[in-house]
Amino acid sequence: MELLALSVAELQRKLRGKEVSPVEVLDALDARIAQVDPQVHGYLSRDLAAAKEEAQRVDLSLPLGGVPIAIKDVINVEGAPCTCGSKMLENYRAPYNATVIGKLRAAGAIPFGRCNMDEFAMGSSTENSAFGPTFNPWDTTRIPGGSSGGSAAVVAAGEAFAALGSDTGGSIRQPAALCGVVGLKPTYGRVSRFGLVAFASSLDQIGPFTKTVRDSGLILNAIAGRDPHDSTSLSEPVPDYTALLGQDLKGLRLGMPREYFIEGIDPQVDAAVRAAIRQYESLGAEIVEVSLPNTEHAVGVYYIVATAECSANLARFDGVRYGHRAAGAMSLLDQYGRTREEGFGPEVKRRIVLGTFVLSSGYSEAYYGRAQKVRTLIRRDFDAAFEKVDAIICPTSPEVAFRIGDRSDDPLKMYLADIFTIAANLAGICGLSLPCGFAEMEGRQLPIGLQLLGKPFEEAKLLQIAHAYEQSTDWHKARPPL
Repeated sequence: MELLALSVAELQRKLRGKEVSPVEVLDALDARIAQVDPQVHGYLSRDLAAAKEEAQRVDLSLPLGGVPIAIKDVINVEGAPCTCGSKMLENYRAPYNATVIGKLRAAGAIPFGRCNMDEFAMGSSTENSAFGPTFNPWDTTRIPGGSSGGSAAVVAAGEAFAALGSDTGGSIRQPAALCGVVGLKPTYGRVSRFGLVAFASSLDQIGPFTKTVRDSGLILNAIAGRDPHDSTSLSEPVPDYTALLGQDLKGLRLGMPREYFIEGIDPQVDAAVRAAIRQYESLGAEIVEVSLPNTEHAVGVYYIVATAECSANLARFDGVRYGHRAAGAMSLLDQYGRTREEGFGPEVKRRIVLGTFVLSSGYSEAYYGRAQKVRTLIRRDFDAAFEKVDAIICPTSPEVAFRIGDRSDDPLKMYLADIFTIAANLAGICGLSLPCGFAEMEGRQLPIGLQLLGKPFEEAKLLQIAHAYEQSTDWHKARPPL
Protein backbone atom coordinates (compact mmCIF):
# COMPACT_ATOMS: atom_id res chain seq x y z
CA MET A 1 0.00 0.00 0.00
CA GLU A 2 3.00 2.31 0.56
CA LEU A 3 3.62 2.48 -3.20
CA LEU A 4 -0.06 3.08 -3.93
CA ALA A 5 -0.20 5.96 -1.42
CA LEU A 6 2.20 7.98 -3.59
CA SER A 7 1.06 11.03 -5.51
CA VAL A 8 1.56 11.18 -9.28
CA ALA A 9 4.56 13.50 -8.81
CA GLU A 10 6.16 11.17 -6.23
CA LEU A 11 5.52 8.08 -8.35
CA GLN A 12 7.02 9.66 -11.44
CA ARG A 13 10.21 10.51 -9.50
CA LYS A 14 10.53 6.88 -8.38
CA LEU A 15 9.89 5.61 -11.91
CA ARG A 16 12.42 8.00 -13.38
CA GLY A 17 14.96 6.97 -10.74
CA LYS A 18 14.27 3.30 -11.59
CA GLU A 19 13.30 2.56 -7.97
CA VAL A 20 10.24 0.80 -9.39
CA SER A 21 9.18 -0.22 -12.90
CA PRO A 22 5.89 0.63 -14.63
CA VAL A 23 5.03 -3.10 -14.76
CA GLU A 24 5.58 -3.42 -10.99
CA VAL A 25 3.32 -0.41 -10.45
CA LEU A 26 0.59 -1.97 -12.57
CA ASP A 27 0.87 -5.29 -10.71
CA ALA A 28 0.55 -3.51 -7.35
CA LEU A 29 -2.41 -1.52 -8.62
CA ASP A 30 -4.13 -4.62 -9.98
CA ALA A 31 -3.65 -6.43 -6.67
CA ARG A 32 -5.15 -3.48 -4.78
CA ILE A 33 -8.13 -3.38 -7.14
CA ALA A 34 -8.72 -7.11 -6.64
CA GLN A 35 -8.55 -6.58 -2.88
CA VAL A 36 -10.86 -3.59 -2.37
CA ASP A 37 -12.93 -3.02 -5.51
CA PRO A 38 -15.47 -5.70 -4.58
CA GLN A 39 -16.40 -3.29 -1.73
CA VAL A 40 -16.18 -0.09 -3.81
CA HIS A 41 -17.19 -1.14 -7.35
CA GLY A 42 -15.32 1.79 -8.84
CA TYR A 43 -14.20 -0.07 -11.97
CA LEU A 44 -16.31 -1.54 -14.74
CA SER A 45 -13.38 -3.12 -16.60
CA ARG A 46 -9.61 -3.18 -16.89
CA ASP A 47 -7.08 -4.82 -19.21
CA LEU A 48 -3.86 -5.52 -17.33
CA ALA A 49 -2.18 -7.29 -20.26
CA ALA A 50 -2.69 -4.34 -22.63
CA ALA A 51 -1.48 -1.89 -19.98
CA LYS A 52 1.64 -3.97 -19.33
CA GLU A 53 2.40 -4.10 -23.02
CA GLU A 54 2.17 -0.31 -23.13
CA ALA A 55 4.34 -0.06 -20.00
CA GLN A 56 7.18 -2.00 -21.67
CA ARG A 57 7.78 0.78 -24.19
CA VAL A 58 6.87 3.93 -22.24
CA ASP A 59 9.39 6.80 -22.04
CA LEU A 60 10.02 7.42 -18.34
CA SER A 61 11.61 10.80 -19.02
CA LEU A 62 8.23 12.26 -20.02
CA PRO A 63 6.25 14.34 -17.47
CA LEU A 64 3.83 11.47 -16.69
CA GLY A 65 6.11 8.66 -17.89
CA GLY A 66 4.85 5.29 -16.64
CA VAL A 67 1.98 6.65 -14.51
CA PRO A 68 -1.28 4.64 -14.83
CA ILE A 69 -4.41 6.81 -14.99
CA ALA A 70 -7.97 5.49 -14.69
CA ILE A 71 -10.56 6.71 -17.21
CA LYS A 72 -14.26 7.42 -16.70
CA ASP A 73 -16.23 5.08 -18.95
CA VAL A 74 -17.54 7.96 -21.06
CA ILE A 75 -14.19 8.73 -22.73
CA ASN A 76 -13.18 6.65 -25.75
CA VAL A 77 -10.00 4.55 -25.54
CA GLU A 78 -9.42 2.60 -28.74
CA GLY A 79 -10.19 -1.10 -28.34
CA ALA A 80 -11.56 -0.69 -24.80
CA PRO A 81 -15.20 -0.76 -23.66
CA CYS A 82 -16.97 2.60 -23.45
CA THR A 83 -20.32 1.72 -21.88
CA CYS A 84 -21.24 5.13 -20.42
CA GLY A 85 -22.73 3.05 -17.59
CA SER A 86 -25.58 2.04 -19.91
CA LYS A 87 -27.03 -1.16 -21.35
CA MET A 88 -27.29 0.81 -24.58
CA LEU A 89 -23.49 0.55 -25.00
CA GLU A 90 -22.86 -2.60 -22.96
CA ASN A 91 -21.08 -4.39 -25.83
CA TYR A 92 -19.58 -1.33 -27.54
CA ARG A 93 -15.82 -1.00 -27.94
CA ALA A 94 -14.31 2.32 -28.91
CA PRO A 95 -12.91 2.42 -32.46
CA TYR A 96 -10.74 5.48 -31.77
CA ASN A 97 -9.01 7.44 -29.01
CA ALA A 98 -10.36 10.62 -27.45
CA THR A 99 -7.95 13.54 -27.83
CA VAL A 100 -7.23 13.51 -24.07
CA ILE A 101 -6.11 9.88 -24.31
CA GLY A 102 -3.64 10.73 -27.08
CA LYS A 103 -2.37 13.66 -25.01
CA LEU A 104 -1.96 11.53 -21.88
CA ARG A 105 0.02 8.96 -23.83
CA ALA A 106 2.15 11.70 -25.40
CA ALA A 107 3.02 12.73 -21.83
CA GLY A 108 3.93 9.11 -20.97
CA ALA A 109 0.82 8.13 -19.00
CA ILE A 110 -0.81 4.70 -19.32
CA PRO A 111 -4.64 4.65 -19.44
CA PHE A 112 -5.68 1.78 -17.17
CA GLY A 113 -9.19 0.79 -16.15
CA ARG A 114 -12.69 2.04 -16.96
CA CYS A 115 -14.51 3.74 -14.08
CA ASN A 116 -18.16 3.36 -13.16
CA MET A 117 -20.52 6.32 -13.58
CA ASP A 118 -24.13 7.42 -13.65
CA GLU A 119 -25.62 6.37 -16.98
CA PHE A 120 -24.56 8.81 -19.72
CA ALA A 121 -23.23 11.05 -16.89
CA MET A 122 -26.76 11.82 -15.67
CA GLY A 123 -26.82 11.74 -11.90
CA SER A 124 -25.27 12.93 -8.65
CA SER A 125 -24.68 9.63 -6.88
CA THR A 126 -23.44 6.93 -9.32
CA GLU A 127 -26.53 4.93 -8.44
CA ASN A 128 -27.86 5.25 -12.01
CA SER A 129 -25.27 2.94 -13.56
CA ALA A 130 -26.80 -0.02 -15.38
CA PHE A 131 -24.02 -2.13 -13.83
CA GLY A 132 -24.72 -1.31 -10.19
CA PRO A 133 -23.75 1.59 -7.91
CA THR A 134 -20.31 2.63 -6.74
CA PHE A 135 -19.85 2.85 -2.96
CA ASN A 136 -18.03 5.57 -1.04
CA PRO A 137 -14.74 4.15 0.32
CA TRP A 138 -15.15 6.17 3.54
CA ASP A 139 -18.46 4.42 4.25
CA THR A 140 -19.63 1.80 1.79
CA THR A 141 -23.26 2.30 2.78
CA ARG A 142 -23.08 5.77 1.21
CA ILE A 143 -22.85 7.23 -2.28
CA PRO A 144 -19.54 8.55 -3.71
CA GLY A 145 -21.22 11.41 -5.58
CA GLY A 146 -21.74 11.53 -9.31
CA SER A 147 -21.71 11.26 -12.12
CA SER A 148 -17.96 10.55 -11.96
CA GLY A 149 -18.30 8.61 -8.71
CA GLY A 150 -16.21 5.68 -9.89
CA SER A 151 -13.27 7.93 -10.78
CA ALA A 152 -13.39 9.72 -7.40
CA ALA A 153 -13.80 6.51 -5.42
CA VAL A 154 -10.86 4.65 -6.99
CA VAL A 155 -8.48 7.54 -6.32
CA ALA A 156 -9.68 7.83 -2.71
CA ALA A 157 -9.43 4.06 -2.17
CA GLY A 158 -5.85 3.77 -3.46
CA GLU A 159 -7.03 1.90 -6.58
CA ALA A 160 -5.68 4.62 -8.89
CA PHE A 161 -3.01 7.31 -8.71
CA ALA A 162 -5.29 9.65 -10.66
CA ALA A 163 -8.34 9.44 -12.90
CA LEU A 164 -10.13 11.41 -15.58
CA GLY A 165 -13.77 12.37 -15.20
CA SER A 166 -16.22 14.72 -16.86
CA ASP A 167 -18.08 17.65 -15.31
CA THR A 168 -21.40 18.86 -16.76
CA GLY A 169 -22.98 20.29 -13.60
CA GLY A 170 -20.50 19.35 -10.89
CA SER A 171 -19.72 15.74 -11.81
CA ILE A 172 -16.01 16.10 -10.97
CA ARG A 173 -16.15 18.53 -8.06
CA GLN A 174 -19.07 17.01 -6.13
CA PRO A 175 -17.72 13.41 -6.01
CA ALA A 176 -14.24 14.76 -5.27
CA ALA A 177 -15.70 16.53 -2.24
CA LEU A 178 -17.64 13.49 -1.03
CA CYS A 179 -14.64 11.15 -1.47
CA GLY A 180 -11.98 13.48 -0.06
CA VAL A 181 -9.82 14.01 -3.16
CA VAL A 182 -8.97 16.91 -5.47
CA GLY A 183 -11.22 17.43 -8.49
CA LEU A 184 -10.65 20.05 -11.19
CA LYS A 185 -13.13 21.27 -13.78
CA PRO A 186 -11.20 23.33 -16.35
CA THR A 187 -12.64 26.31 -18.19
CA TYR A 188 -15.04 25.30 -20.97
CA GLY A 189 -12.91 24.95 -24.12
CA ARG A 190 -9.65 24.45 -22.22
CA VAL A 191 -9.66 20.66 -22.77
CA SER A 192 -10.85 18.95 -25.96
CA ARG A 193 -14.16 17.10 -25.78
CA PHE A 194 -13.40 15.03 -28.88
CA GLY A 195 -13.99 11.41 -27.89
CA LEU A 196 -16.09 12.30 -24.85
CA VAL A 197 -19.58 10.86 -25.33
CA ALA A 198 -21.76 13.96 -25.22
CA PHE A 199 -24.37 14.65 -22.56
CA ALA A 200 -24.81 18.43 -22.80
CA SER A 201 -22.34 19.81 -25.31
CA SER A 202 -22.27 23.41 -24.06
CA LEU A 203 -21.56 22.27 -20.48
CA ASP A 204 -19.40 19.12 -20.61
CA GLN A 205 -15.72 19.39 -19.71
CA ILE A 206 -13.06 16.75 -18.97
CA GLY A 207 -10.83 17.09 -15.92
CA PRO A 208 -8.70 15.14 -13.42
CA PHE A 209 -9.20 13.54 -10.00
CA THR A 210 -5.99 13.46 -7.98
CA LYS A 211 -4.63 13.09 -4.45
CA THR A 212 -2.92 16.48 -4.51
CA VAL A 213 -3.30 19.87 -6.16
CA ARG A 214 0.12 19.55 -7.80
CA ASP A 215 -0.99 16.34 -9.50
CA SER A 216 -4.01 18.16 -10.95
CA GLY A 217 -1.67 20.72 -12.48
CA LEU A 218 0.56 18.01 -13.94
CA ILE A 219 -2.36 16.26 -15.62
CA LEU A 220 -3.88 19.51 -16.87
CA ASN A 221 -0.48 20.33 -18.40
CA ALA A 222 -0.83 17.16 -20.45
CA ILE A 223 -4.48 17.38 -21.58
CA ALA A 224 -5.06 21.12 -22.11
CA GLY A 225 -4.88 22.88 -25.45
CA ARG A 226 -6.52 23.53 -28.79
CA ASP A 227 -7.79 20.55 -30.77
CA PRO A 228 -8.84 20.90 -34.44
CA HIS A 229 -11.26 18.00 -33.89
CA ASP A 230 -13.26 20.05 -31.36
CA SER A 231 -14.60 23.37 -32.62
CA THR A 232 -15.34 24.49 -29.04
CA SER A 233 -11.74 24.07 -27.85
CA LEU A 234 -9.95 27.39 -27.70
CA SER A 235 -6.51 28.57 -28.77
CA GLU A 236 -5.50 30.14 -25.46
CA PRO A 237 -1.82 29.50 -24.62
CA VAL A 238 -1.22 26.55 -22.28
CA PRO A 239 0.95 27.67 -19.36
CA ASP A 240 2.75 25.44 -16.90
CA TYR A 241 -0.04 24.91 -14.39
CA THR A 242 2.44 24.09 -11.63
CA ALA A 243 4.48 27.29 -12.08
CA LEU A 244 2.68 29.32 -9.38
CA LEU A 245 2.55 26.54 -6.79
CA GLY A 246 4.32 27.57 -3.60
CA GLN A 247 3.85 31.30 -4.12
CA ASP A 248 2.22 33.12 -1.22
CA LEU A 249 -1.26 34.60 -1.29
CA LYS A 250 -0.47 38.13 -0.12
CA GLY A 251 -2.49 40.63 -2.10
CA LEU A 252 -4.97 38.04 -3.40
CA ARG A 253 -8.65 38.64 -2.77
CA LEU A 254 -11.09 35.75 -2.31
CA GLY A 255 -14.80 36.34 -2.71
CA MET A 256 -17.33 34.83 -0.31
CA PRO A 257 -20.67 34.72 -2.16
CA ARG A 258 -23.52 35.38 0.25
CA GLU A 259 -25.88 33.21 -1.84
CA TYR A 260 -23.71 30.12 -1.15
CA PHE A 261 -23.86 30.41 2.66
CA ILE A 262 -27.52 29.76 3.20
CA GLU A 263 -29.92 27.84 5.43
CA GLY A 264 -29.99 24.15 4.68
CA ILE A 265 -26.22 23.59 4.62
CA ASP A 266 -25.12 20.82 6.95
CA PRO A 267 -23.76 22.65 10.05
CA GLN A 268 -20.55 20.59 9.99
CA VAL A 269 -19.98 21.51 6.33
CA ASP A 270 -20.59 25.18 7.08
CA ALA A 271 -18.17 25.11 10.03
CA ALA A 272 -15.42 23.39 8.02
CA VAL A 273 -15.69 25.81 5.09
CA ARG A 274 -15.67 28.84 7.42
CA ALA A 275 -12.60 27.43 9.16
CA ALA A 276 -10.91 27.10 5.76
CA ILE A 277 -11.75 30.73 5.02
CA ARG A 278 -10.11 31.78 8.30
CA GLN A 279 -7.08 29.70 7.32
CA TYR A 280 -6.88 31.61 4.05
CA GLU A 281 -6.90 34.88 5.98
CA SER A 282 -4.00 33.60 8.07
CA LEU A 283 -2.15 32.84 4.82
CA GLY A 284 -2.44 36.47 3.72
CA ALA A 285 -5.51 36.41 1.49
CA GLU A 286 -8.17 39.08 1.88
CA ILE A 287 -11.76 37.82 2.16
CA VAL A 288 -14.38 39.97 0.44
CA GLU A 289 -18.14 39.40 0.42
CA VAL A 290 -19.56 39.25 -3.11
CA SER A 291 -23.00 38.63 -4.55
CA LEU A 292 -24.11 36.27 -7.31
CA PRO A 293 -27.79 37.28 -7.38
CA ASN A 294 -28.94 34.90 -10.10
CA THR A 295 -27.69 31.83 -8.22
CA GLU A 296 -31.27 30.99 -7.22
CA HIS A 297 -32.11 30.36 -10.89
CA ALA A 298 -29.09 28.14 -11.64
CA VAL A 299 -30.69 24.75 -10.94
CA GLY A 300 -33.78 25.57 -13.02
CA VAL A 301 -31.71 26.90 -15.91
CA TYR A 302 -29.38 23.92 -15.82
CA TYR A 303 -32.14 21.34 -15.96
CA ILE A 304 -33.62 23.05 -18.99
CA VAL A 305 -30.38 23.57 -20.93
CA ALA A 306 -28.83 20.20 -20.00
CA THR A 307 -31.95 18.14 -20.70
CA ALA A 308 -32.54 19.91 -24.02
CA GLU A 309 -28.99 19.14 -25.14
CA CYS A 310 -29.15 15.54 -23.87
CA SER A 311 -32.39 15.01 -25.81
CA ALA A 312 -30.61 16.07 -29.00
CA ASN A 313 -27.35 14.22 -28.29
CA LEU A 314 -28.93 10.91 -27.31
CA ALA A 315 -31.15 10.80 -30.40
CA ARG A 316 -28.22 9.02 -32.11
CA PHE A 317 -28.78 5.90 -29.98
CA ASP A 318 -31.51 4.40 -32.13
CA GLY A 319 -30.37 0.82 -32.74
CA VAL A 320 -29.27 1.54 -36.30
CA ARG A 321 -25.57 2.38 -36.28
CA TYR A 322 -24.08 1.09 -33.01
CA GLY A 323 -25.04 0.10 -29.51
CA HIS A 324 -27.99 -2.00 -28.40
CA ARG A 325 -30.56 -3.07 -31.00
CA ALA A 326 -33.89 -4.55 -29.91
CA ALA A 327 -34.81 -7.92 -31.37
CA GLY A 328 -38.11 -8.69 -33.06
CA ALA A 329 -39.04 -5.18 -34.14
CA MET A 330 -41.89 -5.01 -36.65
CA SER A 331 -40.95 -1.66 -38.20
CA LEU A 332 -38.29 1.05 -38.04
CA LEU A 333 -40.31 3.09 -35.55
CA ASP A 334 -40.92 -0.04 -33.48
CA GLN A 335 -37.15 -0.67 -33.49
CA TYR A 336 -36.44 2.87 -32.30
CA GLY A 337 -38.97 2.59 -29.50
CA ARG A 338 -37.98 -0.86 -28.28
CA THR A 339 -34.26 -0.14 -28.49
CA ARG A 340 -34.54 3.02 -26.40
CA GLU A 341 -36.96 1.43 -23.95
CA GLU A 342 -34.59 -1.50 -23.36
CA GLY A 343 -31.30 0.40 -23.58
CA PHE A 344 -31.90 3.50 -21.44
CA GLY A 345 -32.45 3.59 -17.68
CA PRO A 346 -35.12 5.62 -15.85
CA GLU A 347 -33.06 8.78 -15.21
CA VAL A 348 -31.89 9.02 -18.83
CA LYS A 349 -35.47 8.58 -20.04
CA ARG A 350 -36.66 11.25 -17.62
CA ARG A 351 -34.14 13.77 -18.91
CA ILE A 352 -34.80 12.95 -22.57
CA VAL A 353 -38.54 13.51 -22.02
CA LEU A 354 -37.90 16.80 -20.18
CA GLY A 355 -35.50 17.97 -22.88
CA THR A 356 -37.84 17.03 -25.72
CA PHE A 357 -40.64 18.95 -24.02
CA VAL A 358 -38.64 22.16 -23.50
CA LEU A 359 -37.58 22.08 -27.17
CA SER A 360 -41.04 21.29 -28.52
CA SER A 361 -43.03 23.63 -30.72
CA GLY A 362 -44.74 26.31 -28.70
CA TYR A 363 -42.55 25.80 -25.63
CA SER A 364 -39.01 26.28 -26.90
CA GLU A 365 -38.87 30.05 -26.42
CA ALA A 366 -40.77 29.95 -23.14
CA TYR A 367 -38.34 27.45 -21.60
CA TYR A 368 -35.11 26.94 -23.55
CA GLY A 369 -34.89 30.47 -24.93
CA ARG A 370 -35.56 32.05 -21.55
CA ALA A 371 -33.10 29.71 -19.84
CA GLN A 372 -30.35 30.80 -22.21
CA LYS A 373 -31.03 34.44 -21.35
CA VAL A 374 -30.82 33.75 -17.63
CA ARG A 375 -27.66 31.73 -18.26
CA THR A 376 -26.13 34.93 -19.65
CA LEU A 377 -27.12 36.77 -16.46
CA ILE A 378 -25.40 34.08 -14.38
CA ARG A 379 -22.21 34.54 -16.42
CA ARG A 380 -22.43 38.30 -15.92
CA ASP A 381 -22.74 37.80 -12.16
CA PHE A 382 -19.41 36.00 -12.18
CA ASP A 383 -17.83 38.63 -14.45
CA ALA A 384 -18.87 41.35 -11.99
CA ALA A 385 -17.59 39.40 -9.00
CA PHE A 386 -14.24 38.70 -10.66
CA GLU A 387 -13.71 42.43 -11.14
CA LYS A 388 -13.40 42.60 -7.35
CA VAL A 389 -11.74 39.28 -6.46
CA ASP A 390 -9.20 36.80 -7.81
CA ALA A 391 -11.30 33.72 -7.00
CA ILE A 392 -14.48 32.71 -5.21
CA ILE A 393 -14.52 30.43 -2.16
CA CYS A 394 -17.54 28.41 -1.04
CA PRO A 395 -18.74 24.88 -0.19
CA THR A 396 -18.61 22.28 -2.95
CA SER A 397 -21.69 20.46 -1.67
CA PRO A 398 -24.23 21.52 0.96
CA GLU A 399 -23.83 18.15 2.70
CA VAL A 400 -21.66 15.08 2.99
CA ALA A 401 -22.35 11.75 1.29
CA PHE A 402 -25.87 10.45 1.86
CA ARG A 403 -26.87 6.81 2.08
CA ILE A 404 -27.36 4.60 -0.97
CA GLY A 405 -31.05 4.67 -1.90
CA ASP A 406 -31.98 7.69 0.22
CA ARG A 407 -32.93 9.82 -2.79
CA SER A 408 -33.70 7.29 -5.46
CA ASP A 409 -37.41 8.14 -5.34
CA ASP A 410 -36.96 11.92 -5.13
CA PRO A 411 -35.28 13.27 -8.30
CA LEU A 412 -35.74 16.91 -7.28
CA LYS A 413 -33.92 16.41 -3.99
CA MET A 414 -31.17 14.60 -5.92
CA TYR A 415 -30.87 17.49 -8.39
CA LEU A 416 -30.38 19.97 -5.53
CA ALA A 417 -27.21 18.10 -4.49
CA ASP A 418 -25.43 20.09 -7.23
CA ILE A 419 -26.74 23.50 -6.19
CA PHE A 420 -23.24 24.96 -5.58
CA THR A 421 -21.53 23.47 -8.64
CA ILE A 422 -24.00 24.00 -11.50
CA ALA A 423 -23.47 27.75 -11.98
CA ALA A 424 -19.79 27.31 -12.89
CA ASN A 425 -20.75 25.10 -15.84
CA LEU A 426 -23.42 27.54 -17.01
CA ALA A 427 -20.83 30.34 -16.88
CA GLY A 428 -18.02 28.24 -18.41
CA ILE A 429 -15.51 29.17 -15.69
CA CYS A 430 -12.99 26.88 -13.96
CA GLY A 431 -13.60 25.29 -10.57
CA LEU A 432 -11.84 23.01 -8.13
CA SER A 433 -12.75 21.04 -5.02
CA LEU A 434 -10.24 20.02 -2.37
CA PRO A 435 -10.57 18.43 1.07
CA CYS A 436 -11.14 20.81 4.00
CA GLY A 437 -12.31 18.60 6.86
CA PHE A 438 -14.58 15.81 8.02
CA ALA A 439 -18.08 15.48 9.37
CA GLU A 440 -18.90 12.94 12.05
CA MET A 441 -21.84 10.80 10.92
CA GLU A 442 -22.92 7.73 12.94
CA GLY A 443 -19.39 7.01 14.03
CA ARG A 444 -17.85 7.51 10.59
CA GLN A 445 -15.66 10.34 9.31
CA LEU A 446 -17.01 11.67 5.99
CA PRO A 447 -15.03 14.13 3.84
CA ILE A 448 -16.03 17.76 3.29
CA GLY A 449 -15.01 19.66 0.16
CA LEU A 450 -14.00 23.31 -0.30
CA GLN A 451 -14.78 24.78 -3.72
CA LEU A 452 -12.71 27.45 -5.44
CA LEU A 453 -14.04 29.11 -8.61
CA GLY A 454 -11.75 31.06 -10.92
CA LYS A 455 -11.81 33.36 -13.92
CA PRO A 456 -11.84 31.71 -17.35
CA PHE A 457 -8.41 30.26 -18.21
CA GLU A 458 -6.93 31.15 -14.81
CA GLU A 459 -6.51 27.56 -13.67
CA ALA A 460 -2.88 28.29 -12.73
CA LYS A 461 -3.96 30.90 -10.19
CA LEU A 462 -6.76 28.64 -8.92
CA LEU A 463 -4.22 25.85 -8.37
CA GLN A 464 -1.87 28.28 -6.59
CA ILE A 465 -4.67 29.26 -4.20
CA ALA A 466 -5.70 25.65 -3.63
CA HIS A 467 -2.11 24.47 -3.12
CA ALA A 468 -1.40 27.10 -0.45
CA TYR A 469 -4.33 25.86 1.64
CA GLU A 470 -3.57 22.20 1.00
CA GLN A 471 0.03 22.56 2.15
CA SER A 472 -1.02 24.41 5.31
CA THR A 473 -3.34 21.57 6.42
CA ASP A 474 -3.30 17.79 6.58
CA TRP A 475 -6.76 17.00 5.23
CA HIS A 476 -5.43 15.70 1.91
CA LYS A 477 -3.28 13.11 3.67
CA ALA A 478 -6.22 11.23 5.20
CA ARG A 479 -7.16 7.89 3.62
CA PRO A 480 -10.35 5.83 4.01
CA PRO A 481 -10.26 2.81 6.35
CA LEU A 482 -10.50 0.10 3.69
